[in-house]
Amino acid sequence: MEPSDHSATASLLDPPVRPIAPAAASKKLALLPLVFLIYFEVAGGPYGEESAVGAAGPLFAILGFIAFPFIWSVPEALVTAELATAFPGNGGYVIWAHRAFGPFWGSLLGSWKFLCGVINLASYPALCMDYLKLVFSVFASGVPRYVAIFLFTSVLSFMNYTGLSIVGYTAVGLGIVSLSPFVVLTLFAIPKIDPKRWISLGEVGVAKDWTLFFNTLFWNLNFWDSASTLAGEVENPQRTYPKALFSAGLLACLAYLVPLLAAIGAIPLDQEDWVDGYFADAGELIAGEWLKIWIEIGAVLSVVGLFEAQLSSCAYQLLGMADLAFLPQSFGLRSTWFNTPWVAILISTLIALSVSYMDFADLIYTVNFLYSLGMLLEFASFLWLRKKLPAIKRPFKVPVAMPGLVIMCLVPSCFLVYVMSVASKIVYILSAVLTVFAISWYYFMKICKSRAWFGFNDVREKLDYEE
Repeated sequence: MEPSDHSATASLLDPPVRPIAPAAASKKLALLPLVFLIYFEVAGGPYGEESAVGAAGPLFAILGFIAFPFIWSVPEALVTAELATAFPGNGGYVIWAHRAFGPFWGSLLGSWKFLCGVINLASYPALCMDYLKLVFSVFASGVPRYVAIFLFTSVLSFMNYTGLSIVGYTAVGLGIVSLSPFVVLTLFAIPKIDPKRWISLGEVGVAKDWTLFFNTLFWNLNFWDSASTLAGEVENPQRTYPKALFSAGLLACLAYLVPLLAAIGAIPLDQEDWVDGYFADAGELIAGEWLKIWIEIGAVLSVVGLFEAQLSSCAYQLLGMADLAFLPQSFGLRSTWFNTPWVAILISTLIALSVSYMDFADLIYTVNFLYSLGMLLEFASFLWLRKKLPAIKRPFKVPVAMPGLVIMCLVPSCFLVYVMSVASKIVYILSAVLTVFAISWYYFMKICKSRAWFGFNDVREKLDYEE
């Protein structure tokens, strides 16, 4: 990881990269749809935060969702804002690690992140079926469940194929509709709120599960960098990204905290009831069965938004890696009708479908482990690029000197190390196997290039945003 002799005006990559094909035939992504795509990458609504109350009690859950954004989300969002505006190309964090430490590290980070993304993607159809089976028991198991997962994945993947702008504005609609029942829940809860319930440490005799507590916070407040892979498709990314990240951060924090305060304050505590999906039961207790059904419908729509945002991130990451010659040219082929990366969408969809029918228990913890490794490399890339390329144009720059940046990245890095340290043996084994696969893939691609087995982009010209 030795520093390069290149100046700040040198090419972005070593060797430099050809200009990424502009998305001229498709409409660029504007601020509002980008806000909701980031929102769905990170949150998607309060669904899933209930376990924090069950694990540690009301007070710690509330404090967690107040403090954790500052400890984790803000540093990650600031790093994303600076690097996405300095290097606004498809591929996002792959470009950052490549420019900081070289092609091996760019490829490794890309592999880690893609594996995280595609496993997450596979979990959403199964999660949707888990909600639907509460109303339609036929989706609980067997052939109907498998067919529904296949149709869910296929239809939403086709929507992604029709254009990122369509996906973005669909995300806006899904966000508004899926959040609306929580606005109603909060209004009905206000007359019933007892503030003393907010400071409860939990029921006597119920042990604290700190691993579940921190994993719940981590799961609900990460992936701020995922939308960086779409930077080449965003209208005026240097100005749009910081605004979108700030707006999505504010929306996510309010979407988590307000319903949590309302439900805790309005309902007597039965801590063991606070598991995933409890908000629907809380809605029934506060307003009636009609609100429970509305929240369950909102949960399904939220999963749709999560799927679309994650698939976009995965597909445009593959497109960016093909543009950077990490993958064959064919991975970056765009549709002649919609100018979307149809091969990358197809590959991401097929992998997600194959994983959809597996047991997710250990896979999800493995996602957290690989994501933690990737974020440690991402923080290191951010700090090293500040030292390596201090004069490069940064339309948004975190207004902190290097010692402050080190502290800013060190605090969340300590949490990442904690997440990895409490992983199980099977998670260590799965993570090691996937990492060995990622390393092997890098060297396999090098062999393919040297022997001309596949066509790769010529990367001898500079990226257009570096000129």
